[in-house]
Amino acid sequence: MSGTSLDGLDIAYCEFSANPGWNFKLICAETYSYDQFWGEKLSSLHLMEAPELVQTDFVYGRFIGERINSFIKRHRLSPDFIASHGHTAFHQPAKGLTLQTGNGNAISSITKLPVVFDFRAMDVALGGQGAPLVPIGDRLLFGAFDYCLNIGGIANISYEVNNNRIAWDICPANMVLNYLSRKTGASYDKDGELAASGKIEQSLLKQLEAWDYYTEKPPKSLGREDVEEFIFPLIENDRTSLPDLLRTYTEHISKCIGKVAQGQHKKMLITGGGAFNQFLISRIRANTDVEVVIPEVGIIEFKEALVFAFLGVLRMENQINCLASVTGAKRDCCCGIIAYT
Repeated sequence: MSGTSLDGLDIAYCEFSANPGWNFKLICAETYSYDQFWGEKLSSLHLMEAPELVQTDFVYGRFIGERINSFIKRHRLSPDFIASHGHTAFHQPAKGLTLQTGNGNAISSITKLPVVFDFRAMDVALGGQGAPLVPIGDRLLFGAFDYCLNIGGIANISYEVNNNRIAWDICPANMVLNYLSRKTGASYDKDGELAASGKIEQSLLKQLEAWDYYTEKPPKSLGREDVEEFIFPLIENDRTSLPDLLRTYTEHISKCIGKVAQGQHKKMLITGGGAFNQFLISRIRANTDVEVVIPEVGIIEFKEALVFAFLGVLRMENQINCLASVTGAKRDCCCGIIAYT
């Protein structure tokens, strides 16, 4: 899979068993960093005319297939099938619009393996948000934690309420922090060091907190379009220094999370690139009373890839892999298209 933060293409080889509950092993995993071509291409998907977008969908699918073949050969693997999320071009579920590029037919044509892809469209067709989809994995694979928080381009959380799994996108996260960091020539703010050197701009913090999205009740989700429409204009029009912008937005993320995750005897698992941001984690701890758990590096980096592999397993087994309690769809469903060569 490829996330909104554009860190690269994550590939994970996983094994699953169901005796009696679901168990997993993350055998090996790697991230293929994008070169300038793919970094620019994927960040501009939403600006493309239809013919270029369709073409890119297939070209990117072949790119994914080639990387998978290289991964399989290097690690001497024999996978049963591939589950691919791809990279999101559009996600506006209220308009019935979601598109993840990296065509599964193209992947299958290169790898000669079955490919499960297009995981979000069925849920959107059923009136759901099409996101987040990871909570089924949180429930069945990571049920020991009260909260499962992923801090990627967008921060999302899932947990149980009255035996129903609920989840939503809390706020934009690394998508904004990395956007600001690139102004210094760095791809990200290592350990949050630059943010830690700044100070909070209270007026900007209040403007960020006033976003209408935060008053909406779940289910709800965010896309890059939302960030470009509200967050980027705010920080671009602000004359605050870059360290202060990073410090302010880091505080914003941590406060958004703290409003959701509370309970002294509860545990919160944090994964995604944001788990490596030591300053951000310290601010989350300052804004919540739950026990924050940072897992092993493999789970931090590849939990979402692992869970999408699991979504593929459920799809191949014709089991529910998308929860209406999370997305707001008319019913639970088994999402994903299967491509065979």
